Amino acid sequence: MDGPPVRFLLFEGNPRVYREAVLEAGGGIASEIYARSLLALAPPGSTVTTVFPADPDGAALPEGVDWDQIDAVAWTGSALNVYDDHKPEVARQIALADVVFGRGVPFFGSCWALQIAAVAAGGTVAPNPRGREVGLARKVLLTEAGRAHPLHAGRPWAFDAIAIHTDEVTRQPPDCTVLSGNAMSAVQSAIIRHRGGEFWGVQYHPEFDIREISRLCRRYADGLIAHGLFRDRDAVDRFVVEADALADDPAGRTDLAWRLGVDADVLDAGRRLTEMRNWLARQVLPRRDP
Repeated sequence: MDGPPVRFLLFEGNPRVYREAVLEAGGGIASEIYARSLLALAPPGSTVTTVFPADPDGAALPEGVDWDQIDAVAWTGSALNVYDDHKPEVARQIALADVVFGRGVPFFGSCWALQIAAVAAGGTVAPNPRGREVGLARKVLLTEAGRAHPLHAGRPWAFDAIAIHTDEVTRQPPDCTVLSGNAMSAVQSAIIRHRGGEFWGVQYHPEFDIREISRLCRRYADGLIAHGLFRDRDAVDRFVVEADALADDPAGRTDLAWRLGVDADVLDAGRRLTEMRNWLARQVLPRRDP
């Protein structure tokens, strides 16, 4: 993407103990995955400064960094639950989202980030009574507003996206425009305005590829079996092997793509990263000084 370099501030939603567990299970740190995606799309010379507000000592900006040096804010997913706002690691992030809104800086995020932004702006989040949405968010349908909004420019009216979550936005904040939803979650993407700022967010994970989903399924295997999403551990292992093989050869393993029900919405990185790329092109770069 052409343009002046972007200085990103990236908030990692997970506490240190979870990040360490993910690494032990062979997964990737959410903020590292997010940073790679942002830098792959952004102009050359762009930088990412990561903050860890779920950690007791991680809410403040790093020494030498202030808000005047930040062009855009992005926020990762998290294994936390927003309605546990009595926990400091959650309360800190809700308060921080309110600060980001007040700064008016371009603001984007996935999954937990959408939920954090919704609660900070006056909405509510609760466990999804339809259960866990994992692997793919199927048949995400753009609303009339979504079909017209630049966040989804280039998307068909219906598409699949990588997802893993158990919670959903249950009451929209006062100034919210829902851009898409599906049978599992009525809010799959939204624009939230609050305190003069505007958040562009998605409930799914454009930053994840099919390999990351296989790692997450391996890590959450017991819970996925308990929810009836896999019959047993052998079924999880078969999915992991096939998903990894498809990730290794997405163009050649059409048999696996067919069996897993995965198409170019997920396998083609350009399509998968549509919303992140559109946010950069429509929200971030137009505000940058050349």
